[in-house]
This record gives sequence, C-alpha cells and structure tokens, in this order.
Amino acid sequence: MIRLGLWLLPFALYCSSPQAIATEAPPLDKAPLAEVDVLVYGATPAGIAAAISAADSGSKVLLVEPTRQVGGLVTSGLSHTDFHSLESLTGSFLDFSQRVKGYYAAKYGPDSPQVKDSFHGTFGEPHVNRLVFEKMLQEAGTGDGQGGISLLHEHSLAGIQMSETPALAGEVSPTRRIARVSLIGDKGSLRHIAPRVVIDATYEGDLMAAAGVPSRWGREGREEYGESLAPEQPDTQLQAYNFRFCMTRDPANRTPPIAPPGYRREDFVGVLAALETGRIKRVFGYPKDCLFKAQTPTLPNGKYDINDVSGGFVRLSLPGKNLGWPDGREAERMVIIAEHLRDQAGLVYFLQTDRAVPEIFQREALEWGYCRDEFAESNHFPPQLYVREARRMVGRHVFTQRDSEHAAGDARAVLFRDSIAMGDYGNNCHGTFHEGPRFGGKHTGEFYLPVPPYQIPYGVIVPNQVSNLLVPGAVSSSHVGFCALRLEPIWMSLGQAAGVAAAMVNEVAPKESPATVHAVNAPELQRRLHAAGSATIYISDIPPSHADFAATQWWGTLGGFHGIEPMPAKPGQRGANLFGQYFQANPGHAANLDLKLEGPLHARWIELAKKAGLEDEAEVLSTADTRGEFVRLAFAAHRDGR
Repeated sequence: MIRLGLWLLPFALYCSSPQAIATEAPPLDKAPLAEVDVLVYGATPAGIAAAISAADSGSKVLLVEPTRQVGGLVTSGLSHTDFHSLESLTGSFLDFSQRVKGYYAAKYGPDSPQVKDSFHGTFGEPHVNRLVFEKMLQEAGTGDGQGGISLLHEHSLAGIQMSETPALAGEVSPTRRIARVSLIGDKGSLRHIAPRVVIDATYEGDLMAAAGVPSRWGREGREEYGESLAPEQPDTQLQAYNFRFCMTRDPANRTPPIAPPGYRREDFVGVLAALETGRIKRVFGYPKDCLFKAQTPTLPNGKYDINDVSGGFVRLSLPGKNLGWPDGREAERMVIIAEHLRDQAGLVYFLQTDRAVPEIFQREALEWGYCRDEFAESNHFPPQLYVREARRMVGRHVFTQRDSEHAAGDARAVLFRDSIAMGDYGNNCHGTFHEGPRFGGKHTGEFYLPVPPYQIPYGVIVPNQVSNLLVPGAVSSSHVGFCALRLEPIWMSLGQAAGVAAAMVNEVAPKESPATVHAVNAPELQRRLHAAGSATIYISDIPPSHADFAATQWWGTLGGFHGIEPMPAKPGQRGANLFGQYFQANPGHAANLDLKLEGPLHARWIELAKKAGLEDEAEVLSTADTRGEFVRLAFAAHRDGR
C-alpha cells in the first residue's frame, strides 16, 4: 500500500486492490474456505442494495468493502442525487431516501428546516447517508437464521479461481464459473471464499475483469451502434473525474482548506487570467459563471455539494488525467487521486490564501470552508474520487443511446419486456477531453440529452462467459449508453435486481449443482421486484405505495401503456420545473386508471392479454369499463394462473 501522508491514507485504502486483475487465486493457506450463497464485492449503493435484497430473499450474504466505510459516492460527497422527477424513485433507493428523511424528522422534528432541505430525503449530509446505510445493513444482517449479511471492511481482491461448468441442455450457456475468491486484508491476511453467486458492485468492475469477462473503456465510434452522440471514430477518451466537496459558510462548522500534498503556487496562477475575463462572476455559484458549482438548494444544516460546472469556462473535472484508472492497480490509481487532490484542493487553497487573487473573489472564497463534522479521517475532504466511468462490461445486452430514446411516435421509450429497472435522467457526460489551458479553454465530448423515462433490461448485468456472476456497477453498455445508467438511484435498482436474481439462482439450483444467472426467469424476477416496490417501467401516477402498483408495473412492462400518448414535439419533454435539475412528472406517462376503456385501445389490450396467456379470460376482460378494471382483472387472472 502506498503511503502519502495522513491526508492520503483513506485514499490508499480506497485503492487497495493490489491484484485487481489477477485471474488465479493464491494457494489455500491456513485460512479456512468459507462458503456463502452470495458474495457482493463493493459496498457501493448498488452493492448495499444487492446484499440487502439477497438477504431478504433468504440468502447468506458476504458483503466485502475495500475501504473503511460503506456507501460509495453517496457517503463521499455526492449528496444532490441525480434524478429528474420524484416519480422515478422506487425500490431500494426510495427506501433509503425515506429513511434519510425519517432521520431528520426524528432528530429535528417533522416540520424542521432540515426535513425540508433534505428534499424528501434525497439531499442527505454525507455522514447521515452513511448512518442510514449502516442501519439498513444492520437490520438486514440480523436476519431470521436463514440468511443475513456479514460485512467485511478493508479487504480487497487478491485473486479468483475459475472452474468449468457443464452447459445447460438445449441452449448456449457459459462454461466457466467463479469457484473461489481470495481477499487480502489491510494487514496482509488472506481469506478464501467459495460463493455460489458473485455480484461485482464496484464502480470499476475489478472482480469482473479478474474473472476474465470482456470489457472496454473509452468511446465507441458512431457507426458501431448508430449513436449520434458518439464520436466519428473510436478512441480511448474517458469521462472526466473530480471530487465532490462538502462545504459550508457556517462559521461554527467551517474549517479552512489547507495546502494538499505537492501544492505548487505556479499551478494555479493561470486562474487569475480567467478571473480577469469577466466570464467568472463568483467563486461558488449555480449553475454557471462560477468556478465551483455550489448545488442549490442547500443540504440540511447549511451545507453544499460542490461539483464541476457543466459547460463552464473553468472546470473542476480533469479529462485525460484519469486514463490509467480503469485497468490501473493501486499505484497508478493513487497517482491519479493525488493529482486530482493536488489540483482541486489546491485551487480552493490558492483562492483563499494567495495575495494575487482579486479581493472581491478572495473575500468570497474565504466565506467558505470544508465541513468540520464531515470526513474527519481525510482532513474533511471526501475520501473517494468521483469515478464517473471506468470499465464497461460487454454482456448479454449492450445498452446504447437508442435504448433510452422514444419508441416510434410514442411518448414512452423503447419497450423492454425483460426490464429490471428504470430511470429518467438521460445521457449525461461532463466531457472526455480538454482543449486549451487548464483555466479556460473547453471540454469536448460533453453532452446532456433529454430523453423519456427508460427501461433497463436484465442483460445489462449478465456476462456471456461466466455462469454465476452479475455486474450491476460496470454494466454492459456503450459509452453513450452508460452515461444514462451511471446514476446512484439506477445503480441501486440494478443492485436490488441483482440481489433478487442471485437468490433465485440459489433457490432453483440444488446445492450440489452449478448455478447459472442466465436461467433466471425474468417474469418471476419482475414479480419479486414489484412486490418489493421496485419499478421496471415509469408510471407517474401509481407510486410503490399504491394498491395497484404491482398490477400496473406488470401490465406496463408487457407494453400495455405504450402507444397511448404520442411523442411530444420536444423529445424527452419533462414536467414543470421545480428547481435546478428537478421537475414534476414526465407528461404522457400516467396510467390514468379511472379513464373509460373503449375502442381501439380496448381491442389492443385484449390482444395483448391473449399473448400473455390469458386467452380464456378474454370474454371477462371485454366487459371491463375502465383501464383500472381491466388491469386489475388481467393481473388477478395472471397471478392465479402463474
């Protein structure tokens, strides 16, 4: 492990994957070989959701986290959650956000400013997010004697042992499986795990790569998938990274930035010329004309999530400085972290302390500081770098730009009947290359594409080559497609689906037989997700708490609500703006169960029901007067005949 002083110790732990691409596990030593139903590698939000849903389904789960804390970026500064409408939040993320809101209500009162500022629990302080995640894991860990979660901190991948597995009769299936995973602790001790199913929930896909699953990073050329947002030719450019600071102007909780390791004044004097152009109006602002994006509204207790200024004249993110990250081992990743830390913490320090900074900007900069009650182990600086994109698996379904666009003439996006999750954010890339000087110039490869709410098929988490591995983090997608999936609510939904699917595999396959994630029954997986309040299609007027949630999700995932509302004049039309990037529900996506059902739509629904195996119920369904009556009758018949 590389030591770069006390400041960088947490980052060294974050990167401690000394054999991140090893394909063979170390020989068995005196450490016992532990057997588990499901091994989840990476306690990111996706990993937490996967572990909890697998445990809730009765599996014995081991959740392994290389660092000291759980929660990934959600506990490391990313506190303004990326989504557009509250109606898109379901399942495990909705549970998490409601718990965050409940924390503030219990501590400060239900009508407190903290509850209001949490925006339904989606804007949590990093330490509160961490407490909530830990509580969720503790509750799932207690179990009922059948399953439960064991959490292992500060252990990283040391190697993987693969074995051959027989192909399923009558179909093409993978012939390799993960037989053993070896983990190394922070003090060098080895543990060996024999898992029935493995879930790689890391942002980087380190375990996936060690298992020999094909992946790629960089950008595909435009012709490969017919993506208008892709470059003409493929390249190795990668979406830029930055830290997500948590800062405040509250003097009682403010601690001044200090010079990071390797700080050099000459690296930052270029910002002075940028300040003289008049294009920068303030140091911290929203959404433009500033050096740092202080996301509004504020977080509870007067804190701000600080991010890169999209399309800005001066950027926090550093495209091109992260190219060694996806396949890099600890030493290379530590160099990348150190460079981002030196640049970004150094810029804040320069603006506050250097005499050459114009007084109007320095006076403003001095009003801000890191939060004294956040990230104490890393000098109040976030302990993880915001890895927006690293490896992307090449799996059963490669999610591309087309998959989040409108179906022909439809308000809704392309239909996936094997959907396991949904999102509403759109393809979003902060840039992959920078032209011009560090302070000034322009990011290229940047795009922000409005799209309708979209579904995500099961195949994006399923590798082709390995029978007992699921990958909800480094999902199978193109660069452009990944830029619609790389959001924490979606990652949690994919993790939840992966956990349920892993448990299903263990239920179906006898203990003595190899398990395969490729044989998971998609309708049954969807049924379990719907029962747990997780959506597979966006329906704006039927939330998870609604009595008709499971019925409308089932019918919508079959395609029942496609083709009802026309494509809007503006693709990806959103509802009325609430503030910032947040909107009311997308128009054209309501079930409208009280509307009268007649004419062509009634006839089409009858035919769809027949295709779903409800031929014998067609006569009864033809008597339904409203959409809601039809959906309820069809769902009851489907459920009874399952």
